[in-house]
Amino acid sequence: MTDRQRVSDFIRSFGSDLCEPALIRILEEAERDRVPIIRNETRDLLKVLLQIRKPERILEVGSAIGFSSVFMAYHTPEKTLLTTIENHPGRLERARANIAMAGLEERITLLAGDAADLLGTLEGPYDFIFMDAAKGQYIHFFPEVMRLLDSGGILVSDNVLQDGDIYESRYAVRRRNHTIHARMREYLYVLTHTEGLDTVILENGDGVTVSVKG
Repeated sequence: MTDRQRVSDFIRSFGSDLCEPALIRILEEAERDRVPIIRNETRDLLKVLLQIRKPERILEVGSAIGFSSVFMAYHTPEKTLLTTIENHPGRLERARANIAMAGLEERITLLAGDAADLLGTLEGPYDFIFMDAAKGQYIHFFPEVMRLLDSGGILVSDNVLQDGDIYESRYAVRRRNHTIHARMREYLYVLTHTEGLDTVILENGDGVTVSVKG
């Protein structure tokens, strides 16, 4: 075991357990069917950021089966409204069912379709945006996300380290991953070099960026 893994395991040992029955059920569903959802460290980070920002409007790009939508709803005031986008037909229906199971249909609006098409139809501002969709598309979503993000709003982007591939040379990653490797590196550069946007890159989970719009 590497020192990095030991540190990660040590930090992870302090993570909080889920206590909400609906979240536990969705987590078990995700584990059973191998559906990727936010990792424990990302979950804890989101909870803290939500408590700090106390957003009234949240936009999520990438619902999967609804775990993170329900999680964010549970950790924000009842007046907070969420809009979440999902393109995968099978996951879309499961997300809708899980949101209903959690009793959050009045607070969470689930939009079906490609975020590339839907983002341009939305009206902001949103004071918290969570990006967790197709990683190679983050860079393409960015202009509309910036348009929708309110001044002082927080943008969180998940899985930016790509299981370690991102900090390897493109020649060290599989050929099929070259495009996503290049796009994610471009996305990280844009996040850290866009005027009026302050960004930190964290190692939580599979890498998370937290950006604040000035």
